[in-house]
Amino acid sequence: MDSTDLNCRVCGFASKEPPWGKDGDTPVFDFCPCCGVEHGYQDATKAGVLRFRANWIQSGADWETPSLKPDGWALSVQLDQVPRYFRDD
Repeated sequence: MDSTDLNCRVCGFASKEPPWGKDGDTPVFDFCPCCGVEHGYQDATKAGVLRFRANWIQSGADWETPSLKPDGWALSVQLDQVPRYFRDD
């Protein structure tokens, strides 16, 4: 497991608590403050992740909780933090 395996599967956001638990297999069923995905539901499969990400980006990649968006945030930099298996490249 590399360090990005603990980030949001859709957008790469690194929260204080891993969205799929420390084991990477036990979702917490909360919502990502960046992309808004519900961990354990919309990101349970690679196809679901790719679909959610495409829709999120197409709609403007707006933050679900804008007050948590860091200054200087860059979508491309954060997407580099998506766990390898869930990337579309």
